[in-house]
Amino acid sequence: MTFCGIRTLGILLSCLTAISMSTQMIVEANETKPLSRTYKTIGSTHLNLFLYGVQDPVTGPPKPAIVFFFGGGWRSGSPRQFEHHSRYLASRGMIGITADYRVSTRHQSKALQSVQDAKSAIRWVRENASELGVDPDQIVASGGSAGGHLAACTAVIPGMGELNEDLTIGSQPNALVLFNPALLLAAAPGYPQWDASREESLRLRMGTAPKNLSPWYFVQSATPPTRAFHGQADTTIPFWTAQAFQQAQLNHGGRSRLVAFPNAKHGFFNFGRSNNAAFRKTLEETDRFLQSLGYLEGPQRVEDYLARVAPSK
Repeated sequence: MTFCGIRTLGILLSCLTAISMSTQMIVEANETKPLSRTYKTIGSTHLNLFLYGVQDPVTGPPKPAIVFFFGGGWRSGSPRQFEHHSRYLASRGMIGITADYRVSTRHQSKALQSVQDAKSAIRWVRENASELGVDPDQIVASGGSAGGHLAACTAVIPGMGELNEDLTIGSQPNALVLFNPALLLAAAPGYPQWDASREESLRLRMGTAPKNLSPWYFVQSATPPTRAFHGQADTTIPFWTAQAFQQAQLNHGGRSRLVAFPNAKHGFFNFGRSNNAAFRKTLEETDRFLQSLGYLEGPQRVEDYLARVAPSK
């Protein structure tokens, strides 16, 4: 065999090896059960994080992590909402995490407690970074609807830490990925007015005045880099509220991009919905965003992942 032939064969074998390793990572991310860890205990309630991509024992350099908070109006929901997001990002070399937190139907709680739990979750991941193989300076907060609200609150609302936690450890993430998040929940100057009855309903559900938990009101300086996705036909959380939050971020020197989805309604991005069209696009955009931060590298593999977990009929 000539030198050129040997070289070509070597290149081919290298490519096949890379493809095999890529496929194996996707298989492992899809089939491996997440590692469960309790990050907070309140009385008899144990709140858990479900971690994808954690190695035992931890080897190699620390990895970026992303913590997902599920939606459900602070009343219900499940960490499994973002299981496929976490599995995919784990296959790309991150540590994907889905968080449970207090909701009213299971814990008779208010949104105020949900925000406290979200801050506890980010703080716990940062505090236990070395054990998990996480880079404490590369933690992303993410979530949808009420979960997107919680993620944004961890980034901009100060305080609200639990007294039994080490409050010297920060609970602010290094970046945000938000899916139709609730960001402006009270009347704000220059924007459409909230219906008084709706604001009162929110006050009862949140356990405080909605303004006190509206991330828009707390953008006072540069925020973590943000990528947000929102449907323009969303009647649950109006699109203009996402625009308002983005504009506040930009006004204070933050990096923020809002990706609009025409005719899309609330929850449009969820896995399994509309043949995964929006799931695919939002996950591809998330991958690109995380690459721009240096958290991921190499080609994205969303299509490969979907071909395995949701093959076309």
